[in-house]
Amino acid sequence: MQNTEANPATNPQTANVLPWTPGEKPLMLAPMQGLTNRALRELFTTWVRPDVVWTEFMRVNSQSEKKLLMPGDVRECAAEENGVPLVVQLIGHGRDALVAAARTAQNAGARHINLNMGCPYGRMTSGLTGGGMLKRPELLEEIIPALREEVRGSFSVKIRAGYDDPQQIFSLLPLFESSRVDFLVLHPRTVRQAYEGFADHAVTAEVIKRTSIPVIANGDIRSAAFGLELLEQTGAAGLMLGRGGIGEPMLFERLRGRAAAEPDRAERRAMLHRYLSDLLPLYGKLFCGDMQVLGKIKGVVSNVEDHELERELKQLKRAKNLHAFRAAVEDLAP
Repeated sequence: MQNTEANPATNPQTANVLPWTPGEKPLMLAPMQGLTNRALRELFTTWVRPDVVWTEFMRVNSQSEKKLLMPGDVRECAAEENGVPLVVQLIGHGRDALVAAARTAQNAGARHINLNMGCPYGRMTSGLTGGGMLKRPELLEEIIPALREEVRGSFSVKIRAGYDDPQQIFSLLPLFESSRVDFLVLHPRTVRQAYEGFADHAVTAEVIKRTSIPVIANGDIRSAAFGLELLEQTGAAGLMLGRGGIGEPMLFERLRGRAAAEPDRAERRAMLHRYLSDLLPLYGKLFCGDMQVLGKIKGVVSNVEDHELERELKQLKRAKNLHAFRAAVEDLAP
């Protein structure tokens, strides 16, 4: 049953805090650890402009009151980047530590705070974090309301369908509604599944039917056709693109109808050339030394799925130094 009193769209305290304009269907760049660093976000926000971008998750240190977040994380806390709303994602455990970290992030400039309850590898020290939080759902009854009370802007939760039961999400909806969570990002796999199998968006559709909270659909969105179909069939408030968007930035524009839904091989080669050519100097500024830059940018290439460019992708992945990688990139030039 829907709890209309908890609907963020009708709550005067939260109606204007969403990181997107009400009525629009935002396309978000997913937070991906080791990938969506500030250099990659800079490229995306100046090129294909996702409607919302996210930080990599910021680890909350529950062992130290003075160092709840790493100094580098605090420097990334902001309301937006290049005019695009930025969501700061926290991962950790313990009500007091999470609330204090949210306060630290807000004081540093963050306006949109998210709690990561979806990462399948989110275990730190002695506490369950990320998707592991779903093993102890009773603890959420004090964590979620406390975070909502602390966060002045939007407060959201990124979550898996369950720890090992894809129906677990339905038992959590009343808590999210009563706590006035502003929106959910749902990846309809279980934590135990990690990235195996397929995201079951029938679960996404059912969650959307059962709650008034806006739900952003996430998981296995790798084509414009599938993304648009997902929006239509589920009624999702928007889409979050992870590996599909990292592997093909122009997917954002294809979903908007501003680029060919099914580009030919020449267009895909040209896109990959521009992508890597523009990213290399940004990574050169962020990372130390050629080998670190090479390792990081190969991580981006590993997310590109294109059977027709298999030879070119192999050449990029096999490059033993940055000079060879740059040469392989130039071979892609139109």
